Amino acid sequence: MSGPRILIVEDEAVIAMALEMFLEELGAQVVATAGNIQDALHKATSEDFDIAFLDINLNGQKAHVLPGVLERRQKPFAFVTGYGEQGVLEAHADAPVVAKPFSRAAISAALETLKSRLPAGPSA
Repeated sequence: MSGPRILIVEDEAVIAMALEMFLEELGAQVVATAGNIQDALHKATSEDFDIAFLDINLNGQKAHVLPGVLERRQKPFAFVTGYGEQGVLEAHADAPVVAKPFSRAAISAALETLKSRLPAGPSA
């Protein structure tokens, strides 16, 4: 059995690579990454994934449109951000928030929370 398929939205390559490494160590499969809003919107609407990890600020642009897209597709997501919970819009306050710099344990906890929110079916 393979783990959940992941979309990573992160503009800093080193952070995206660290996140991907931790997720793969935890049994997830990273299927897409995006480093800007346009690419993230395209992948959020077209890629086949189960869960997303989102940075809030992508090269100075707020990624506040992405959670709505993911919610419409019933894709659980977590924020990975240096802003902490104060950077999250109230409408998405129930999403897990992983503070940067993050640890493997923090990513693991968020991943477990998100897996529990998956619609019945894929990946365990």
